[in-house]
Amino acid sequence: MVIGLWVKEHEADFMLAGGFDGFYTYFATDGFTHGSTPRHWPALAAWARTHDKLFVPCVAPGYIDTRIRPWNGGNTRDRENGAYYDRMWSAALGVSPALVGITSFNEWHEGTQIEPAVPKRMADFTYLDYGPLLADYYLDRTAYWIRKLDAR
Repeated sequence: MVIGLWVKEHEADFMLAGGFDGFYTYFATDGFTHGSTPRHWPALAAWARTHDKLFVPCVAPGYIDTRIRPWNGGNTRDRENGAYYDRMWSAALGVSPALVGITSFNEWHEGTQIEPAVPKRMADFTYLDYGPLLADYYLDRTAYWIRKLDAR
């Protein structure tokens, strides 16, 4: 199976001509690309069904990569104590996907990690922990959403 990345609004011809079996949205920021914007997922899912393609919406807990891309603050998405992750998951499940991608497990430099987090400081940088949430909150929340996905 070969999966493409749907970025721009008009990727349909690319997906068809490329012979992809489906596509995913990857990016962690709602609104960063057409594909990563949940309000577009119903149309993308419908297109996928019409063309017998797999649609894999991707969810993330938030996004902040300004440590490595200082110019990219416009794409920062606060975790909102888990609410951002829940909205992304809810939007994903709302289009009845067979699979959901998670961006990401351990991308600390992009602030998309879901692995357990504790306060950590390195030289001139302090990584964000999940306070006031528990260190393993996002793993527990992921398990919750996976159960919902599997229950459909």
